[in-house]
Amino acid sequence: MNCLSQKANIRSMGRLLLMASFGVAAVLGSSATGNAQALGWEGETGVFVTPMAYTASAEGQKIHPVVAYHYFNAGPVIGDFHEASIEAGIGKRFEVGYTHEYHNLGGDASLSPLWQNGFEIFNAKVIVVPENYKKNNWIPAISTGFIARTGVRNVGDYLTWHAATNAGSSNGDIYAVATKAVPVKKAGPLAAVVLNAGVRGTNAELWGMGGNAPNWQARGFGAVAFAFKGPSSSTIIFGSEASQQPEHPFGFTSATDIGGVKLNIPTTLTYCARIIPSPKHKLNFDVGVAQVAGNIAPGVNLKARHQVGVQMSYGF
Repeated sequence: MNCLSQKANIRSMGRLLLMASFGVAAVLGSSATGNAQALGWEGETGVFVTPMAYTASAEGQKIHPVVAYHYFNAGPVIGDFHEASIEAGIGKRFEVGYTHEYHNLGGDASLSPLWQNGFEIFNAKVIVVPENYKKNNWIPAISTGFIARTGVRNVGDYLTWHAATNAGSSNGDIYAVATKAVPVKKAGPLAAVVLNAGVRGTNAELWGMGGNAPNWQARGFGAVAFAFKGPSSSTIIFGSEASQQPEHPFGFTSATDIGGVKLNIPTTLTYCARIIPSPKHKLNFDVGVAQVAGNIAPGVNLKARHQVGVQMSYGF
């Protein structure tokens, strides 16, 4: 990626940290961690594609299970992704979960075969510092967690995939994230602002949808949420988020690599909304538009610039 593109990504991420993003599942409650149950793309409690410091725990429940369905239309080249997730909040500070990703091939004869079948995703998270620790209202919730993916056969991994054994590659993320819900008083329908920022060490490209990265790298992510009171005790949260990606996928770091071309992956941006119909029901609906990648090399257009995704989470 050239210098101008790098600077543009840095400016975009900075702007997004000042923009709205949807965040916790119920920031209107007295305990954000106790009410959060909306699952992100890979099953962890989070925004659309990035984790938050909250867990799937619920007040009065030692184990709180949450299930979710996710759909993402990644465009005519990459294809469609479906995910089914189950997450369990354990006590007040822990969550563990499993997600299976399904993939339908795109229709581009030259590029679409680089994306194969889905893969398995495992995650876990622990709250290290609770929000408002020792009654200090300025302290955010701080968590650390991991995401592990197995059976990845996309992009550069596809070129080294052994179909006879069906053995794909593995990759993962290790992250730390801080989240703070700030109640807003006397602001009409605006009820709360949620700040979220973190850093992850990853060897995955686009959360495994782009295969592996060539090595482990530190990548930042962040979001800011505006939550509004909706009709009939509902909550509506609007916004966007940003997540830096490794610059080049495995196998496509230069013209002499196994892929024969250098691919440049930009920062992922999403613009999204979350609807919580009622605080009485642990149900959430998400819809978002993601900027993933367009022209990533001369003559290589992934046509994934304005892609729609939807999610639904339900806690028991």
